[in-house]
Amino acid sequence: MTTSTPLISRRLLGAAAASALALGFGLPPAAFAATPKDTLVVAWAFDDIITMDPAEAFEISAGEVLGNVYDQLVRLDANDTSKLVPDVAKAWTVSADGKTFSFELKPGLKFASGNALSAEDVVFSLQRAILLDKAPAFILTQFGFSKENVKDKVKQTGPLSLTIETDKSYAPSFVLNCLTATVAAVVDKKLVMSKEVNGDMGYAWLKTGYAGSGPLKLREWRANEVVTLERNDAYYGTKAPLARVIYRHIKEAATQRLLLEKGDVDVARNLLPQDLAALATNKDIKTTATPKGTVYYISLNQKNPNLAKPEVREALKWLVDYSAIGDTLIKNIGVIHQNFMPIGLLGASTVNPYKLDVEKAKGLLAKAGLPNGFKVTMDMRTVQPVQGITEAFQQTAKRAGIDIEILPGDGKQVLTKYRGRTHDMFIGQWGTDYWDPHTNADTFVRNPDNADNAKSKPLAWRNSWAIPELTKKADAAILERDTAKRKAMYEDMQADFRKNSPFIMLFQQTEVAAMRSNVDGLKLGPTFDTNFMFVVSKR
Repeated sequence: MTTSTPLISRRLLGAAAASALALGFGLPPAAFAATPKDTLVVAWAFDDIITMDPAEAFEISAGEVLGNVYDQLVRLDANDTSKLVPDVAKAWTVSADGKTFSFELKPGLKFASGNALSAEDVVFSLQRAILLDKAPAFILTQFGFSKENVKDKVKQTGPLSLTIETDKSYAPSFVLNCLTATVAAVVDKKLVMSKEVNGDMGYAWLKTGYAGSGPLKLREWRANEVVTLERNDAYYGTKAPLARVIYRHIKEAATQRLLLEKGDVDVARNLLPQDLAALATNKDIKTTATPKGTVYYISLNQKNPNLAKPEVREALKWLVDYSAIGDTLIKNIGVIHQNFMPIGLLGASTVNPYKLDVEKAKGLLAKAGLPNGFKVTMDMRTVQPVQGITEAFQQTAKRAGIDIEILPGDGKQVLTKYRGRTHDMFIGQWGTDYWDPHTNADTFVRNPDNADNAKSKPLAWRNSWAIPELTKKADAAILERDTAKRKAMYEDMQADFRKNSPFIMLFQQTEVAAMRSNVDGLKLGPTFDTNFMFVVSKR
C-alpha cells in the first residue's frame, strides 16, 4: 500500500497563521490558543488520499482513516501481531479441507446510519470489492474469487452467518489476515445502494461518503486540507472518549512543530529528527514510537533500456549513502533495511549488503557499456525524509556520472504516474496490507502478467519487471503450511531480490508521533490501519 510522511513546503508562514483553519466550529482565530477539550487535532501530511471507498482506497493515509471508521470480520491485535481478534464476527471455523471459512456475527450491531448490520452487509461488501475490481481487489481475488463466481463463493447462510470458499487450501492465518485489510471493510448495503447511479454500487458517492460502523465516523474529507471524524454513538463497543478527531494537512515538519509547541494542534505526525531532538526538553510535549511494517524504496522502470541493464540496477544500489541517511535523515524515525520484507514478519531478513561505493558502481556502469553514465528522471513526492534522501542520492549518483532530474509532485500526482508505469525512477513507500509475509512478496516478487493491460498490477508490474520464476516461488510459499519451510522460502526470495531486482530498498519506518502532555492513550500500531485514534482521550 502506498504512502504518507512529512513535508517541505510552499506555505511556511501561512500554515502557522492557519492554526485556526476552519476546524468547522466557526470560531475566530483567537479561540484556538488551545484546541477544544473534546477534540483531537492532528497535524499530518495526507496528500496521498484519493478516495474514501474501502473497495478502492489503497494509500497509507486513507488506510489509517478507514481503520478508525470501518469494521471488518476480524482485526489484527495491535498489541500482538501473532493474534487476530473478532470484530463484527463472533466466531469462525475452518472446514477440514481448509477451503471453507464459516463466520457467525455478533448480534445487535448497527451502522452509524442506524441500519442493522447483518451477514447480508458483509457478503455485499466482499462481493462489491470483487465486482468493482479496483486496485486492492487482488487481496481477495488471490483466493480464486472473480466477478463470475463471487456470488457462489461468498454466501449468506443466515441472518448472522456466512461462508467464504477459497479455491485452494491456504494457510488459515493467511486468509484471515487478508480479511483484516481495508478492502474487506463492511459497508452499509442499504445506504450504499440508495446512492447507486447507473449500476455503480454507490461507487461515485462513496469516494467522499461514509457507510461504516466503526467507533468513529467520517464527517468530511477535503483533499489536501482536512479530514474530520466524529464519535459514532451507534458503535457496539466502548465509545470513543472524544467527540471528534480532526486531521489537518500540514506538510512542513517545521510548521507542525510550531503548531504543536503553541498548542494549536494536539499531535504532530511528520516531525524530522532535528524536530524531535529539539522537543526532547519540552515538558509540555511527549512522544510515542512504533516500528512499522512500512519500507521505503527507489524503483527502476524496466521499460527504460538503461535501467533494464542488470549492471546498472546493481550499480545504483552502491550509490546510496545508507550510513549518512541512517545517521541523519532517518535518525529515530527509521532503520536501514535492504529487504522487501519488514522486520516483524515471518521470513524477514536483516542482511544489508550495500554501502556507498562509487568506484564499484563506476565499474558496473562500464561493464554495462555506460562508462560516462546517463541521464534519467526520478518522480518524488515532496515530503520529508523522502525529499532529503532523493537529493542526497542525486548527488552521490552524479559522482558516477548518472544525472538524475528530480520531478517533484504531490502524492496523488506522483502515484497516478507510477501506477501507469510511465516513470523512469520513483521513490516511495510500501505499507503492509495485512500481517502476513505474502502481502509484500505479492507486490515485490510476484508479477503473473507483465502486459500493459494486466489484471494484477503489483509494484513488480509497475516497474515492468517480468519474473516468472520468482512468481512461482511466491505462489508456492502461500500453500506451504510448515512454518519453518515457509520462512526459508521467503529468505531465499529476498536473497535473489537483493541481487537482481530493480528496487533499491532504503529503510524501514519507525513511526513517531509527538503530542501535548494532556493527550492520553495514543499508541501507534504496527500497520497504518492500526493507528487507532478512537482510544485517545485528553485531560
